Amino acid sequence: MTHRFFGLIILLGVLLAIFQTIFSWAAVPMDLMDQGFGALADTVRSSMPEGILADLLADGIIAGVGGVLVFLPQILLLFLFISILEDSGYMARAAFLMDKLMSRVGLHGKAFLPLISSFACAIPGIMATRTIENTRDRFATILIAPFMSCSARLPIYTLMIAAFFSSQLVFGFLSLGAVIMLGMYLLGIVVAILAAFIFKRTILKAPPPPFIMEMPPYRMPNVRTVVQNMLERSWLFVKRAGTVILAISIILWALAYFPRSAQPSAITDTDNAGRIAESQQLANSYAGMLGHAIEPVIAPLGFDWKIGVALIASFAAREVVVSTLSIIYSVGKDADESSETLLSAIRNAKRDDGSAAFTPLTAITLMVFFVLAMQCMSTMAVVRRETNSWKWPLFMVAYMTALAYVGALITYQGGKLLGFG
Repeated sequence: MTHRFFGLIILLGVLLAIFQTIFSWAAVPMDLMDQGFGALADTVRSSMPEGILADLLADGIIAGVGGVLVFLPQILLLFLFISILEDSGYMARAAFLMDKLMSRVGLHGKAFLPLISSFACAIPGIMATRTIENTRDRFATILIAPFMSCSARLPIYTLMIAAFFSSQLVFGFLSLGAVIMLGMYLLGIVVAILAAFIFKRTILKAPPPPFIMEMPPYRMPNVRTVVQNMLERSWLFVKRAGTVILAISIILWALAYFPRSAQPSAITDTDNAGRIAESQQLANSYAGMLGHAIEPVIAPLGFDWKIGVALIASFAAREVVVSTLSIIYSVGKDADESSETLLSAIRNAKRDDGSAAFTPLTAITLMVFFVLAMQCMSTMAVVRRETNSWKWPLFMVAYMTALAYVGALITYQGGKLLGFG
């Protein structure tokens, strides 16, 4: 298990099995929770008179908090497997294996676990940095954890790949979509390594601490200990959803809700009228105004104001991009990344001047932006709590947004120069 070659192969196999299990086992409970929150929102809306209060409860509070709690099954499973690996004695050996690689960029071997955890969600990954004793090493790990492509990015990757790269093969047998997906994960890892290397030699400069860890004996995990660790860590996630996330969800809902625009009256198809009303409301809302305001800034990335609105809304949670695009292209907010109606709307979307709003290059650029951007209020909230300061979360948002912009700019403009525009 600690062999410098075979140990890494075994570790890779363990991690692949864990992530495959997390994504497959969590799918059903996540869908059920999503449907449950949707049903709760519908119940609230049907039992209350139409108006601001009903919309706030259904679309602001229930949808906002529910959109975060829907990831609880993945987080429960992640902490379940982490607790099993810790209690069995294997996690100490994994940290030992990774210490040499981590030390080359100035990180402690114990940073391995938080970074791996961040592939499911950066929030438990950041909370897992508590095992790192040195404050500078801990903060360096926190600052790079969001670069790991979490599950909230998957709907964006899936939507863009399905719209423009489905059924395409590389070398005659490899799916182009799978290659692009892998490329996004690798991009996040490479940038995280470079960022850690820079941080540990500048603002968080400190000599790498010696890696001293007692190798515990292998043993069967204690069921009570595993369950207790899983529930305690997951409860911290749930508590956060009731505080900071609730407040920010209401703010973002208000930006998309006000000012109210008139309902279209010339359309007899009720469903179509409702979708167009949602689209018009979002376009004329404060969020839409912000989208128009930032359009000159994001235009060099190949993005128009509609994508700008999605970028603003995605700060609530990255996957909100899908529902925002569904609304703004009059598909309906219930469409998901596999909806053929939404995929067709994305492919055929036009700018105000009649040119295509989305191209394969735009899709790649958008994915690159979300790999590097810290578009997650939940992560920002937990960084504030873990560092006990607003300085670090604000710094994280600033430097990751700048990196995302530069990365997207290079991708789009470079692609145009190479003739992919």
